[in-house]
Amino acid sequence: MDLLAYIPSPSSGVIYLGPVPLRGYAFCIIIGVFVAVWYGGRRWVARGGRVGTVADIAVWAVPFGLVGGRLYHVITDYELYFTDGRDWVDAFKIWQGGLGIWGAIALGALGAWIGCRRRGIPLPAYADAIAPGIAFAQAIGRWGNWFNQELYGKATTLPWALKIDGDADAGRVAGTYHPTFLYESLWCVGVALLVIWADRRFTLGHGRAFALYVAAYTVGRFWIEYLRVDDAHHVLGLRLNNWTAVVVFLAAVAYLVVSAKRAPGREEVVEPAAVEDGAAEGGAAEDGAGAAPATETGGDAPAKSGDAPAKSGGEDEAGAVAAEAEPTKNP
Repeated sequence: MDLLAYIPSPSSGVIYLGPVPLRGYAFCIIIGVFVAVWYGGRRWVARGGRVGTVADIAVWAVPFGLVGGRLYHVITDYELYFTDGRDWVDAFKIWQGGLGIWGAIALGALGAWIGCRRRGIPLPAYADAIAPGIAFAQAIGRWGNWFNQELYGKATTLPWALKIDGDADAGRVAGTYHPTFLYESLWCVGVALLVIWADRRFTLGHGRAFALYVAAYTVGRFWIEYLRVDDAHHVLGLRLNNWTAVVVFLAAVAYLVVSAKRAPGREEVVEPAAVEDGAAEGGAAEDGAGAAPATETGGDAPAKSGDAPAKSGGEDEAGAVAAEAEPTKNP
C-alpha cells in the first residue's frame, strides 16, 4: 500500500559548509541551549535578577548536563560500546547521538547548584526561571534524532509517518514509523506553555515551576517511550526509561505538595546583589530629592555658608521667648 503522505528523513545528518562539517544533531543541541539561556535570562530579570546571571550559571550547568546526559546513555546502553565487535571509543562520539535527558538534568542541576552557590543565589529560584526554556530546548534538540534517523516508533501508515532508510550497520529497516521525535518535540512545547501559564496564574516559586515541568514532561515521555522500538533494557515488561519516568514523576509531585505547604508563594529576593544595587540607586535618588526642597526654601543653605548666622538666629528666638514670659512673672 502506497502512502499518500509521510515525513521524509534527511539523506545525511551532516551539512558541509565548505570543508567544515555541520552535524544536524549537534546543531539542534546548540540552538536548544541558546534558546534556554536566552529565555531563562528574560524570566530571571523579570523576577528581579540581574542581566547575565543565567548565562554565567549556564557556563557550569551546560557542560555538566552534557556529561551527565552522555553518561546516562552510555551506562544504560553499554552493550553499544563495551561488547564484542564494538569500539569503546564511540562512547565519546557525542555528535552521533545519545544523550539521556535524565542524566542531563541530574548533572546539569549539580552544575547549576555550583554556579548558584558562587553567586549567592537560591537554586530553586533559578530552576523556576529556566524551566520553560529547558522544555523549549528539548523540543528543538529532539530534531537531532530526525537528522540521525534514530529513536523512531512502531511501524505505521499514518499520513504523518516518518520514512526511514534501511541501514544494516545502524540496524535500521526501511519503512514508515511513528515519528516519536516529533511527538516529543510537540509535547515539550506544550509543557513549556503549561509552565508559563501556571507560573503566571499561581505565582509559583521555590522550585515549583521546575517541578511542574518535570512532572508534565514525564507523563508525555512515558507514552512516547512506549511507542519506541529501539533496543532497550526492560524491567517487568517495561522499558527502563518508563520506570525512570514513573519514579521521577512521583518525586516531582511529592515536591510540589511538600513545597507548597512549607514555602507558599514566591521568593521576594532572588538575587541579593541586584536588590542591593537597586537600593543604592534608590537611596541616592531619595537623597537628591530631599536636598532640593531644603535649597529652595533656604532652610539649609545659610547653615552651609557658616555657623554664626545659625547661632544668631537661635539667640534672637530665645530672647523673644524670654520677653514674652517676663510680664507673666511680674504682673
